[in-house]
Amino acid sequence: MGQSSGFEGREGFGVDWEPVQLIGADGTPTGEDRFARDLPDETLCWLYELMVITRELDIELVNLQRQGELALFASCRGQEAAQVGATACLRKTDWLFPQYRELGVFVTRGIPPWHVAAAWRGTWNGGLEFTAKCCAPISVPIGTQALHAVGAAMAAQRLDEDSVTVAFVGDGATSEGDVHEALNFAAVFNTPCVFYVQNNQWAISVPLSRQTAAPTLAHKAIGYGMPGVRVDGNDPLACYAVMAEAAERARSGGGPTLIEAVTYRLGPHTTSDDPTRYRSSAELDRWAALDPIPRYRAYLRNIGVWSDRLDERVIARAKRLRTELRDATVGAADVDIDEVFTAVYAEITPELQEQRAMLRAELARGR
Repeated sequence: MGQSSGFEGREGFGVDWEPVQLIGADGTPTGEDRFARDLPDETLCWLYELMVITRELDIELVNLQRQGELALFASCRGQEAAQVGATACLRKTDWLFPQYRELGVFVTRGIPPWHVAAAWRGTWNGGLEFTAKCCAPISVPIGTQALHAVGAAMAAQRLDEDSVTVAFVGDGATSEGDVHEALNFAAVFNTPCVFYVQNNQWAISVPLSRQTAAPTLAHKAIGYGMPGVRVDGNDPLACYAVMAEAAERARSGGGPTLIEAVTYRLGPHTTSDDPTRYRSSAELDRWAALDPIPRYRAYLRNIGVWSDRLDERVIARAKRLRTELRDATVGAADVDIDEVFTAVYAEITPELQEQRAMLRAELARGR
């Protein structure tokens, strides 16, 4: 058990300082006995496959941006376990509200990677496949999706559905008013919503120590009257178990939970960022040694699930998906600018007609 937090909330709402961990840094099982880790072998292998595919697609998307095929991209390298573990345990009918760094969430939910690329390319209808998979489109404004998640959870209550919504936010988003309002609404109305905070230690160039004076981000839950849980975000089994418990609690009427997944962004904030300007190589090396993929691979070896055949199959699928992503993205048609104006109302308004004419004239001058 972790050190006492010193915070006294409602019964059962205390927060352990130490994150829940089922896999040690060396890949061996920990002594944690509050959460089960006895998943079927096929599920354990599936988690590994999803993590590796996410890493490989992440590399390809960065390459595509560097080659001018995408306007921008936010890498999730280092956060694969946090995203895959938390999503894999959910029902396909549970609604997900991502920010912009959730490639592992999209891969786990089955959203084609070329649709993710289309969104970063600026093709608006690249997000259509998201809603077909009960996933909201990518949200770049910081924290706004948390309010959307709570609204959807309140709608589920009124429709008497048993679905759960999950708001994926970063540590920086906890400094935003939208997230505060979302947490408060969720608690007051006892909504079936889980707030999943990926604490990757940096909000662009601002470290966590400059963002909050709270002992941990999970401790913020006490002020809203909901449970707060810290989990090792580089441990896919711990993320799976903690999210599964929070989702079941929400589904059974127990209300929202705030989960802090402690992880690290190994790459830059986005492809326009240079992280060497604000963080040390020693810090990066320390977290790189905790990379979730080799750590989980070691765990599979330790429990006798790993095989060369599994590795070959995963590598082959990742290579195939990278090729399909590149083929679908390179040279793809740009969006028809008319759609920006004609898709707003059933009939285009005079104001939008004027704006369309101005844009067409500006584009013509640039040719």
